[in-house]
Amino acid sequence: MTTIVMTGGSSGFGAIAAQRLAHSSETRLITGERSPSADAIALDLASLESVRAFAVAVQELLGENSIAVLGLNAGTILPDTAGRTVDGYETGFAVNHLAHYLLLRLLLPSLAEKGRIVLTTSGTHDPATGAGLALPRHADAELLAHPDRDPGVHPNARTAGQHAYTASKLCTVLTVRALNANPDIRSRHITALAYDPGQVFGTGLARDLALPLRIAWSVLGTPVGAPLRRFNRNVNTREAAANALADLALGTVTPPPGRTYAALRHGEITWPDPSELARRDDLAAALWDDSARLVGLAD
Repeated sequence: MTTIVMTGGSSGFGAIAAQRLAHSSETRLITGERSPSADAIALDLASLESVRAFAVAVQELLGENSIAVLGLNAGTILPDTAGRTVDGYETGFAVNHLAHYLLLRLLLPSLAEKGRIVLTTSGTHDPATGAGLALPRHADAELLAHPDRDPGVHPNARTAGQHAYTASKLCTVLTVRALNANPDIRSRHITALAYDPGQVFGTGLARDLALPLRIAWSVLGTPVGAPLRRFNRNVNTREAAANALADLALGTVTPPPGRTYAALRHGEITWPDPSELARRDDLAAALWDDSARLVGLAD
């Protein structure tokens, strides 16, 4: 039986993808949710202790089996950088990057030979996408975890919040880059991909933003948003985003040689270069090491 472990499978396009994955032939889907159902394990990505408990629970369920696919899809965007997790880190960065980094590190030993890892990122990390959000200035984990220590943080709270989001998504792509340079990943022939679903309205991503933005986000996810999807190649339906995520997870779609960044454009998976910052090996290595210290790992 194939075992898939997934976050972000309870709402939005992640829920649609989870349904497809769960109904794949001889597949066991293990999901982490803040309010778990009978088929899920409790997971609060704003708590590193919860991440550790989830990893232990997954390993107990696995027994002698291994994980075929690890899909880290959950994410959030916040209106500012004022929030802090129980661990004292900026909430958006902690949820989008640190929690998934820790979960990845804890579950890597349980990943099967020729397994797959798919981390959901965002094209907003790349100036070439033209997404309209404030672009990331750096991928310094210490400063992103503690924006009050960042001398370059934007004085406008909304802009600072956008920076935090896009930087966390840059960190996702860099994490995948570090994974693909990891000798253990290479020796086990594990495929690690960063997946940009484009702009997908009607999901829970905007749940913490101001009411007008939440309303617009919801409305544009209905047929009202069809003209926008027609003329903006970065805008996709929940169904298209879900199917692409499932295809990458199941290996139905495989990357061209040397490609690790999948971007959904007009409902089709493409393989562009990520941003210039996301292609830097020195940033990927530094982020890996700094993230390990922040989550309490030895390296």
